[in-house]
Amino acid sequence: SHNHLLQVPGVGSPPYDLLEGEMTMKKIGVLVWALLLGGNACAIDGISVEHGHGSSTEMARVGAQWDWEKKWFTENSWLVAGFWEASAGRWDTPTGNGKSFTDVGFTPVFRLQQKSPSIVAPYAEAAVGVHIISPTFVNGTRQFSSVFQFGDHLGAGARFGDRQQFDLGYRFQHLSNAGFSHPNPGINFNQIRLSYHF
Repeated sequence: SHNHLLQVPGVGSPPYDLLEGEMTMKKIGVLVWALLLGGNACAIDGISVEHGHGSSTEMARVGAQWDWEKKWFTENSWLVAGFWEASAGRWDTPTGNGKSFTDVGFTPVFRLQQKSPSIVAPYAEAAVGVHIISPTFVNGTRQFSSVFQFGDHLGAGARFGDRQQFDLGYRFQHLSNAGFSHPNPGINFNQIRLSYHF
């Protein structure tokens, strides 16, 4: 019997089982944490926490970063570097429908930074990544049509500490599905992020 099956727009066919969808998100979450915490911990170059707010929605994430060996424009005093960022978090809608949503993301981040960092080393960054938001996000009149979303952000901040191990920054992030399905209202977050580099 398929009486409990519901078609979720943007997910495709066969119909998307909401119960199976929740189990899939749990499996994805377990996989992300296994990648973050398992294996050779030295392979992780940094860990982070962030908190943000937008459109009556609170969000919080934890993440891990892996630095790229490749750098660009190294002949100048400022260069472009980057890292992979895997994250897992939660969205809450305390003033909306009171629901919570799981956010799992993976993002390549490009960062403009000093070649020879000062004591407080400023940077600017930009990124476009992918996110799975489950269940499908709904908050009042703002309703996503798919669990899949792109997440792009612009940010700025500074690294500091005797090894430049601390990183405090601001990010403006926009998430939407880029018009692959409708409705596609998107959402914007203002975020504060703190990370520690090993």
